[in-house]
Amino acid sequence: MDRLERVRTIRASLRSGTSVVGSWMQLTDSNVAEIMGRSGYQWVAIDMEHGPVSLSQLPDLFRALELGGTLPLARVASPLPINCRQALDQGAAGVVIPMISSAAQLQAIINECHWPPRGRRGVGFQRANVFGKFFDAYVQEAQESLIIAQIEHIDAVNNLESIIAVEGLDAIMVGPYDLSASLGITGEFENKKYLETLSKILSMCAKHKMPCGIHVVQPDPKMLEQRISEGYTFIAYGVDTVFLNHGAALPK
Repeated sequence: MDRLERVRTIRASLRSGTSVVGSWMQLTDSNVAEIMGRSGYQWVAIDMEHGPVSLSQLPDLFRALELGGTLPLARVASPLPINCRQALDQGAAGVVIPMISSAAQLQAIINECHWPPRGRRGVGFQRANVFGKFFDAYVQEAQESLIIAQIEHIDAVNNLESIIAVEGLDAIMVGPYDLSASLGITGEFENKKYLETLSKILSMCAKHKMPCGIHVVQPDPKMLEQRISEGYTFIAYGVDTVFLNHGAALPK
């Protein structure tokens, strides 16, 4: 199954209300990416916002993920079109865009994520099409990048109805730490204010049939099951660095 087929499979699952579970990577080692790619996730996003990953390291990380049949995504460093274009050019099948706050901002970014005629992204030989070797085959893939908008600020919550109406958006994803920080309760995930905000987001997405995601940062199978039962369908489970922290800790 190639990248485009995997994108279409994930998109179809999301539209049918089936949960899609992926994970997160911050480390820059392709050996770690190969392990993550063979761990059963449908997608893994390389974290360029908080991880020390450079643009030049993406191809090796993506190749390693794809060895295990996992779709490679990139969480770009900031919500700028150039960051999305560059990650896609290096072979990302889609982008997770942090700190989206308005529909106009998101629409401008999505326009730059697709080749013409759908968008305005620059056309050329790039790693994504093996520098022209598979140019013709990539033409269609370049029209169908997976687009995930992170909702992680109260401003985004207040604008959520217009954000999820933007054409071309595949799912939204809650960033729990940033969202709680914007509410003035950083990391207080049992705080009533945070829980009410989550409920508002999930209800709005359900109303408009927009797939809603969340990051289960600490690997906890029971929490994963809970999030699925609550209706979240685009779920990031854990982070490579967090997995390492958990596994490396000396037993007490």
